[in-house]
Amino acid sequence: MKGPKAMILAAGLGTRLRPLTNDRPKALVEVAGRTLLDITLTRLRKFGVREVIVNAHHFADRIIEYLKANRDFGMRIEISREEVLLDTGGGLKQAAWFFEDDPAEPFLLHNVDVLSTIDLLRMMQFHRKHQALATLAVQRRKSSRQLLFNEQGNLCGRGPAELADQNSASTQALAFSGIHVISPRIFSLMTEEGVFSIIDSYLRLAANGEKILAFRSDDSYWRDLGKPENVAQAARDFQNHLFPA
Repeated sequence: MKGPKAMILAAGLGTRLRPLTNDRPKALVEVAGRTLLDITLTRLRKFGVREVIVNAHHFADRIIEYLKANRDFGMRIEISREEVLLDTGGGLKQAAWFFEDDPAEPFLLHNVDVLSTIDLLRMMQFHRKHQALATLAVQRRKSSRQLLFNEQGNLCGRGPAELADQNSASTQALAFSGIHVISPRIFSLMTEEGVFSIIDSYLRLAANGEKILAFRSDDSYWRDLGKPENVAQAARDFQNHLFPA
């Protein structure tokens, strides 16, 4: 059986990671001697992914050279070069062509700067079972980027729980983990153009009745690598066998 395709979001400037990103893209920042791109690709391969598109902007040529030097890690890897940073939604929309040959097959969208042990296979099965348009890996933890979900697990807003409808006590604020499963049908529904966040599309589509579901992964390891101190902590986590690098 052919595995799912994936997109890795790697185009960002990595501003918060400076000075580590002064001479390289964040995708090539290392943890435990391995680049974030290597770690992400290896994880995707573990779950059967063999075809990946990576968006690139900051030091894009370094990413291309790195992949070539590593023979694309034995995968089919395409680059979606962004002359202007398009944000998560605009970046995905530009790469829509990569997924058009199999419109019924959900795909993975994965930030390059997150490490996790979230079960991607189980997440994909959950997405298929519920016939969602998009499924978002979420956890109950402190975060400045919280999304609101109703008691059916459908996306219904963004921000702290106190911003939710006071008549809906069952609304939960959960932290998004930067990992999505998406059905290609979304491309025909993305009316936004240019630079935009995929979360804005999700919120609009959810308000129109589309299924944008929460996939709870509270017990999984997860770390955002947006800052140098987080990279250092991830290296310690690896030494303590909290995640397989």
